[in-house]
Amino acid sequence: MSDAAGLTLDLRDDGVAVVTLDQPGASQNTLRAESADAFEAVLDEALAKGAKALVLISGKPDTFIAGADVTMLEAVETAADAEAISRRGHVAFDRLESSKIPVVAAIHGACLGGGLELALACNARVCSDDPATVLGLPEVQLGLLPGGGGTWRLPQLVGIANALDLMLTGRRLRASKAKRMGIVDEVVPQPILLDVAIQHALAMAGDALSKDRSKTKGLRIDADELQALALEKNPIGRRVLFDQARKKLLSKSLGNYPAPERILDVVATGAAEGRAAGLAAEARAFGELVVSPEAASLMHIFFSMTALKKDTGVDDENIEPRAVRQVGMIGAGLMGAGITYVTVQNADIDVRLRDRDAEGLARGMKTVQGLLDKRVRRKRMSRPEADRLRNRVTTTTTERGFGRCDVVIEAVFEDLDLKHRILADIEASTPDSTIFASNTSSIPIGRIAAAAKRPQNVIGMHYFSPVEKMPLLEIVVTPQTDPEVVATCVALGKKQGKTVIVVQDGPGFYTSRILAPYLNEAAWAIAEGIPIDGLDRALQQWGYPVGPITLLDEVGLDVAAKVGPILVDAFGLRMEPPGTSDQLIADGRLGRKNGRGFYRYDGSKKKGAPKEVDTSVYAALGITPVSAFDTTAVAERCALMMVNEAVMCLDEGIIRSPRDGDIGAIFGLGFPPFRGGPFRYVDRMRPDRIVARLEALAAVHGPRFTPAERLVAMARDDARFYP
Repeated sequence: MSDAAGLTLDLRDDGVAVVTLDQPGASQNTLRAESADAFEAVLDEALAKGAKALVLISGKPDTFIAGADVTMLEAVETAADAEAISRRGHVAFDRLESSKIPVVAAIHGACLGGGLELALACNARVCSDDPATVLGLPEVQLGLLPGGGGTWRLPQLVGIANALDLMLTGRRLRASKAKRMGIVDEVVPQPILLDVAIQHALAMAGDALSKDRSKTKGLRIDADELQALALEKNPIGRRVLFDQARKKLLSKSLGNYPAPERILDVVATGAAEGRAAGLAAEARAFGELVVSPEAASLMHIFFSMTALKKDTGVDDENIEPRAVRQVGMIGAGLMGAGITYVTVQNADIDVRLRDRDAEGLARGMKTVQGLLDKRVRRKRMSRPEADRLRNRVTTTTTERGFGRCDVVIEAVFEDLDLKHRILADIEASTPDSTIFASNTSSIPIGRIAAAAKRPQNVIGMHYFSPVEKMPLLEIVVTPQTDPEVVATCVALGKKQGKTVIVVQDGPGFYTSRILAPYLNEAAWAIAEGIPIDGLDRALQQWGYPVGPITLLDEVGLDVAAKVGPILVDAFGLRMEPPGTSDQLIADGRLGRKNGRGFYRYDGSKKKGAPKEVDTSVYAALGITPVSAFDTTAVAERCALMMVNEAVMCLDEGIIRSPRDGDIGAIFGLGFPPFRGGPFRYVDRMRPDRIVARLEALAAVHGPRFTPAERLVAMARDDARFYP
C-alpha cells in the first residue's frame, strides 16, 4: 500500500512485513493528525496478509520521524481539538503496542518527539550507530509535552527520574546512550540495520514472551539507580522525587514556562493512578498547552529559525556564496580562539591563526585544545578526530600563509587605527577576492571600510562570547558590501553552527544598540535606589537568563563606558546613562575582570549560593537602597527600552524584518523566549497598551521613553508586526 502519509508495505518471503515511512514531497517524516489512521491501516494490511512480524523503517536519508508537524499544531484553534489529536494518537499507538504480531522500529536518523513516542509503542527498537541517529522528546522546547503516550511509556521503560530528565530538558541521546539507558535494544552499523531489525522481529515472533516490553528497566546495579527505584516504587518516595524535581525546575523557570510543570503533573498522575489516568491527563494537558501563549511564542521561534536556515542573507536568489576552503583568524584571544574552534569543529574548515607573539598563539591554541578535549571527555568525539581537527589549525605571527585564505576575520582590540593597519596588511598580502570581516562590537563597519582598497570585501561578523556556546552571529553590511560577500559570510556562519541575522551598519548595529538602553535603564533604577540584587531578580523573573547588573559586571564597566558615548553621540538623550559607570570606574571597579564590581568576587560565596552584592558600591554611588519596590513595574520598564529601540531599528532598516529582530534579541541578548522576542511581544500585548505604558513612563522619567513613531502609528491603526 501507499498513501499520503508515505507508508508502503512489502511482505517478505519470511513473513516479515517491512513498512517504509517516506512522506511525499518532504525532506523528513513528520506526524500529522491523519497519521494515526495510516498506521492502523498498514497494521491491518499486514495482519490481513498473514505477516508474522512487522518492521518500521524510514525511507529518508537521515530522519526516522522528526516529530509532529508543527504547522498542524500551530493551526489548532481550541484545546479540545488538540486534546482530540492526542487521544487519537493514543488509540493508534496502543494498537501497535498490543498488536498480535511483534512490531520493531528500525531507527536511522532523528527520532524525536512523536517519532520516539511511536518507537516506544513498538515492541522493540534497533538503532544505527550513525552520529545522525538521535532520540529525544523535545516537545518542552515548543512549550508542549509529549502527547502520544510518551509521558507514560518512557517512565515505564527507563524509570521516572530518567524519563523526567529527558522530558524536562528535551535533550537528545545518541544511540549508544539510549541503549545503556534501556530505550534501545540493539545498536548496529547502518548498512545492516534492516537485516538486524528483521532478525529481531523474527526472534520475537518465535517467542511470544519476548515481545512484552511493558516492564520497567531491568536489574539495577548502580547505587543512584537503586535509590531512584526506592523512590519511584512507593507513594512517599515518589512524592519526595516529584517535590525535588519541581523545586529544581522552578528555580530555573521561575514559573514562566508552564510545560515543564505540566509534565511533572502528568507523570505523577500516571505513577499514582495508573495508565488510563496518566494518558487522560497527558491528552488534557497537551490540549491546553498547544493553545497557550507560551507555546505560540516558542512555535513562532521554531518557524523563524526554520526560515533563517534557508535565508541566504541577500534578496537576490541568484547570488551564490563563494567556496571557503581556509579561514584566516587574526587575534588568538578568547574570541579568536572561539571562532577558530567553531570553524574547524563545526565547519570542518582549515584555519590560519595569527597573533602578535608566540605567547598569544600558545594561549589561543590551549583554548582550542581545551574545547576539543572537552568533547573527547564527553564522548562526543574520538581522540584521533580531535587530533585531526587540532592539526587543521596552523599558526603564525606574520601574514605568511594568508594568501590562501578566502575569508580573514579579525578579533583584536576595539581600536580603529589598529584595525586599519591589519586591514592594510591583509589587502597587501591576499588576492583581490579575499573577504575581510571584523568582529568589532562597537566600531561601525563603514569606518573600518573607509581605509580599504576593496571596501566591497569588508563586512562585520559580530560573534558573541563565549563563541562556542552563544548561538547568534550578526552579519553587518555597509552600502558598499558586495552581496556575494554577504552570502558567503552567511553560509560560513551557518557551517560554524550559528544562527545568522544580517543587519545594516550603524552605531551598535542591532544587538548592541538595543542592549544599551536596557542596561542604561537598569543603571538609572539603581541610581534611584532599587537594590542591585532585587533588580536582577526582577528581570530574571520577567524571563531574562541573567539580570542586567550581573551582565554589566560580566561585560566590564569599562567596556560599557567606552561604547556609551558612541551611542549617545548617535542617538542623543535616550541613550544617556546616569553616570554611575564613571563613578564606579573612578572607584576602581571594572566588574568580574578585576574582582571588583557590583557583586563580590573574593571567593566568599559558598557553592550553590547566590552571588553577594558588594554593599560598599552603594556608598561609592552615594545612594541608599530602598526596602521595597514593584518588581514587575521595574522589570517592564527596563525591557520596554529594549523593545522600543528594536522597533526604531526596524523603522530605520537596521534589521530586515521583525523575525530577524526577534531572533537577534532572543539568541544574542537573552530576551525571554516565552515572550517571542520584542516584536512578537508587542503583538501579544497590543501596540496601544505598549504605547500607553511608554507614555506613562515618559511622564515620570523623561523623553527617553518616547514611543517609536511606528508604534504610535500601529496603535492608531490597530496593526501587527505578524499576520
